[in-house]
Amino acid sequence: MEGAEPPLAPAAPAGTGQPRSDLPVRVASAMVMLGIAGFALWQGGLVLKGFIALVGFAVFTEYVALAAKIAPDPPRMTTAVVTGALYIGWAAFALIVMPVAMFVAVLGLVICTDTGAYFAGRAIGGPKIAPAISPSKTWAGLGGGMAAAALWTTLAALSGGYMLSGLSPTGPSLAEALRTTNLGTAALIGAGLAVAAQAGDFYESWLKRRAGVKDSGRLIPGHGGVFDRVDGLLPVAIIAGTVWAYSAGAGGA
Repeated sequence: MEGAEPPLAPAAPAGTGQPRSDLPVRVASAMVMLGIAGFALWQGGLVLKGFIALVGFAVFTEYVALAAKIAPDPPRMTTAVVTGALYIGWAAFALIVMPVAMFVAVLGLVICTDTGAYFAGRAIGGPKIAPAISPSKTWAGLGGGMAAAALWTTLAALSGGYMLSGLSPTGPSLAEALRTTNLGTAALIGAGLAVAAQAGDFYESWLKRRAGVKDSGRLIPGHGGVFDRVDGLLPVAIIAGTVWAYSAGAGGA
C-alpha cells in the first residue's frame, strides 16, 4: 500500500556498517500468505469460509489491542469494541456469503488499488492527502489507485459479458460483450471503490497514530499485522457485499 510506512531497518551485522535489508523476509512472508490464500480459494466451500472467518478474527483481535491503547475508560472501550465488531464482522460476513467470482473481483480490486497507489505515489509524488494521519499518501497515489481499480473492474465486467455471450447459439463473442457491457459504469464503480479502499487504509492509519504504534501487530514477519494487510478490503467488502445482497433480494422479490 502506498500509505504503508517502511519497516524499521534491523540492526546492521557487525563489521558491515550497512542496515540489513528485510526484503527476503517480506518476500518469503508474502509467498506464504499467497499460498495459504490461494489454497483456501482453490478448495472453496467451508475451507474458504473458515479462512475468511479466521482472518476476520485475527483482524478483530488486533483492532481490540489498538483500541485498548486508545480508549481512556471502560465505557469508551466497550463502544470501540462494539464498533470494531460491527465493522470487521460485517466485512467478513459479506466476503463469506458473496459468490466466489465476486470475492475474487473484490480482492483483485483492492490489490490493484494498492499497487496503483504505490507506484503512482512513488513515481509522481506531490501533495499529501492527510500527512498527520498517513504521511506517505499523496493525491497522485490516490489517482493511480483509482485508475488501476477502474481498469480492473472494466476488464472484469468485459470478461463477465464475454462469458455470458457464450450462452447464445452463436457462442462467445467479444463484440457482443462490448455491446452489452457498460464499461463506463464499471470503470466508475471501480474508481469509487478504490476511494473506499483508501478510506479504510486511512482509518487504520488513524487508529495506529492514536495508539502510538507503527503496525497493528507482528503476526506476519516483515509485514506487520493482519489488519495492516486487509485494511482497504474491509470497506470494499461491506459496500460490494451489501449491494449484491440487496440486488439479489430485490431480484428474488
